[in-house]
Amino acid sequence: MKISIITVCYNSAAFLTTAINSVIHQNNVDLEYIIVDGNSTDESLNIIKSYADLDNRIKWISEDDNGIYDAMNKGIKKATGEIIGILNSDDFYIGDQVLSRIHQIFIKRNPQVVFSDVRFIHENNHEKTVRYYSSASFNPSKFKLGFMPAHPTFFTYKVNLINMVIMKQIMK
Repeated sequence: MKISIITVCYNSAAFLTTAINSVIHQNNVDLEYIIVDGNSTDESLNIIKSYADLDNRIKWISEDDNGIYDAMNKGIKKATGEIIGILNSDDFYIGDQVLSRIHQIFIKRNPQVVFSDVRFIHENNHEKTVRYYSSASFNPSKFKLGFMPAHPTFFTYKVNLINMVIMKQIMK
C-alpha cells in the first residue's frame, strides 16, 4: 500500500530541506512524495529540483495557485498512493519509522483515518516545545462543526478525500 505525502510551499527555502529529508529517509514504506510549489522566488525550487534529481519518488509542480488549500488539492489530484498525508514545508517527521507505523495501522486495523498529536518546537532549538496539540479529545463528530485534527498528522485513503471534494461540490 503506497503512501503519498504532499508538501506545499512558497518561499520555504529556510526549512524545506529538513522537511524533504524527513520524508525521503522514511524506512520500510512504499512512498511517493509530491511537492507543490507556488512559484517561489527564493531558493525553494532549486532545493526541490536537486532532491528530485536524486530520488525518483519525488514529483513536483511549480506554478501559481490560489493559496495553501488549492495547492494541497493539486497534490492530492497528482497522488497515486492509496493513503494521503500532508506535511507542511516547515514541519518534519521525528524518526525514520513514522510512515511505516502509519502504514501498519492501516493494514492491521483498517481505519478510515489516522491522526495523532503534534508538537510545535522552537525554530532554533528542536528540543524546546513551544506548543503541544493533543488530539486525544478529538471525535469524528467534530468534522460536522468544521474542526479537524492537525493536518500534518492526518492520514486517510485518497478515495475518502475525493469523495469529500465531490460532496462539497454537490452541497454548493
